[in-house]
Amino acid sequence: MSRPNINQWFKNKKTKRLTKSKSVGLKGCPQKRGVCLKVFVCSPKKPNSARRKVVKVRLSNKVKLTAYIPGQVHRLQEHSQVLVRGGRVPDLPGVKYRLIRNKLDLEGLPDRKTSRSKYGTKKKDKKKIKDGSS
Repeated sequence: MSRPNINQWFKNKKTKRLTKSKSVGLKGCPQKRGVCLKVFVCSPKKPNSARRKVVKVRLSNKVKLTAYIPGQVHRLQEHSQVLVRGGRVPDLPGVKYRLIRNKLDLEGLPDRKTSRSKYGTKKKDKKKIKDGSS
């Protein structure tokens, strides 16, 4: 295969390859609001063993999908309002979305010290006790 000459080079510019979206159900939006249809647990793929909390959601654009609930505890039920973002769970096949904590009906985790922004936990203020004697 021969290289193009200078005229061919400028006439046929390189086009950038388009990347496919991995979260197609959101239709190009960063997040979408949805309603829980069913809350259940799944077991992960082969080397791992756990009970992952998962929810079936119907989004505001009528798309139905399964989303992962991050964190240990939750109080989601059927008809709860949730906010869905993209992001797959590596050991759950077919789960390509996650829920955002501390938004709508999914409250944040109360006793989190690290990665608080991912779980919607507020920072606890340390009260400074002033010593009377100096």
